[in-house]
Parts: sequence; C-alpha cells; structure tokens
Amino acid sequence: MSVDPEHASASGRTRSQRPRRSHREIADELRGRIRSGELRPGQRMPTQARLADEFGVERGVVRQALRILHSEHLLTDVSKGSPATVAAVPGPARPVAGPAAPPQPTMVALAPRIAAAFAAPHVRVDALCLTSVSLTLAIGEPLRQIHTGQLKPAKIDVRVLLPSRDIELAFPAPVDAADGRVHRRWLAQRNAQGLVLRQNLLALRTTHGIDVRVFFRALPFTPPVKLYLLNGVEALFAYYTLGRQEREIEHEHVELYDADGTRSMLFAFEQRAGQRDAAFVAQSRLWFDALWETISTDLVLAS
Repeated sequence: MSVDPEHASASGRTRSQRPRRSHREIADELRGRIRSGELRPGQRMPTQARLADEFGVERGVVRQALRILHSEHLLTDVSKGSPATVAAVPGPARPVAGPAAPPQPTMVALAPRIAAAFAAPHVRVDALCLTSVSLTLAIGEPLRQIHTGQLKPAKIDVRVLLPSRDIELAFPAPVDAADGRVHRRWLAQRNAQGLVLRQNLLALRTTHGIDVRVFFRALPFTPPVKLYLLNGVEALFAYYTLGRQEREIEHEHVELYDADGTRSMLFAFEQRAGQRDAAFVAQSRLWFDALWETISTDLVLAS
C-alpha cells in the first residue's frame, strides 16, 4: 500500500471509495500518521466505530490493527470501552544492531533511528529510494523534537537519490500494455514527497537557525533496494519486494506490479557492531557516493 493523502482521514478527511483493508493495512496507515506527527503523543485516537466506518471494515478488524500498534508500544489503553491513546514516540534509544538484530518493517524501524541520528551536532542522512515516502514520514519525529527543544543539531545535510522521471521504470509498472497513468502517479508522489521533505527541513533555517542543506539527484535506473546512511556510521538496507496489486488511478482500477516500501524489512548495520557491520557500512557509503558523483544527474522537483 502506498502512503498518500487519499488514505488518511482519521482527522476528518473524506473517506475514499476503496476496497476493504486488512488489519495489517490499517495498522500501517495509522502507524504512518503517528510517525508523521499527524496523531501526536497523548492524543486520543478516533473511536473504533469511526475507524471502522472510515476503512469500511468491522470493528473486530480495527481492534486487531490497534493491538498491533499496542504491541509496538505506539498506543496505550487499547480496549473495547474507550479510544486508545497515542504513546510517546520512542526517542534516541534504538534496537540493537549487528548479527543478532532482527529486521523490522521500515515504518517501525526507521523513525527511531532517524531521531537518534538527529541527536548529533552535525546530522548527515543519505537515502536511495523509490519515492522518499518512508523518509519523509520518519523525519517527522525529529522535527517535532527540534520544535519542542529536545533536539538541537547545528547542521543538517541530506542527500537523496531517486529514479529519473525520464526512464521507463521497472516498477511500479502496469501488468498489461503500457499505461502512462502508472508513471504519472509515481512521478506525482515522488515530487510531492520530495517537496514536503525539503520544505520541512529548510524551514529549520528560519525557525531555529540551523544550517540545513538538502540535495536531490536522479538515477538512470529503478533501485531494487532502499538504503539509508545515517551520520556515516549506520546503514539501513531493505529489498523492494514486488507483488501484483490493484490501484485506483485517475478514477479507474489498474492492475500493476509494485512494492510496498513502508513494509519492506529493514536490516540495520552499525559501524561499531563488529567487523561485518563496519565493512557493510563502509561499502554502502562508497556505493552511494559513487552513484552520486558519477551517473546521477540534477533532479528538479516540480509541484
């Protein structure tokens, strides 16, 4: 499932006419709203009845979704009687890295690790991805902590590699004959997410006097993986796993091959976690820098 404005309406937006969601899809949707700051710590969730109506499912499906978020410590007071409460979003503490660290879905693992990286005086984030949806959502938490005075970085450098608009993407791609709507939808999402990411970060110059630089470059290929490099000492890696899906695009249902980047299992490697991890981080940095400095080109985000 893609994360886009059409999906979110727990805060009063119009419900769209879409196929019924599974409890895991609903959990992904609500988790994204929590991570982005749309649903804030201490805020009451909409009632189960309201969520059931929004997503077009039975209350039991909503309860299953809420239990998932409760198990991830994102919600408290999950019961049949009253709305759940958004828990405090995890701060700098993060899961252990190294060979013993289990992979986690991107929407679970990325935000706390990004927040921990923003505790450094000079924050450096490099990302290679398909649309930057996950990165934009994950950065919402450290931005909140900067605005509340919990984090005070002096400098932030962000570099993002995204596919060029001028190539034929390997995915998302229509199942049948060429369909320009699929490419237009991806491009609109790529540009919209990139613009939000850049705007939110550059605003820190005015509001907090932070030296911020954000750069985008275009790749001549579709990345089969996503990679996040944090402060040069941590690498987060995930595969884009393709599946056949149905999307509503320009008011029609279209069959396509696509990957759900927010669910991709993220593997964490830290320089300090041993020789294996240190080598992976170093090689990932070399790979990213080589792409940035050689075959990538300037990327202009259009609204």
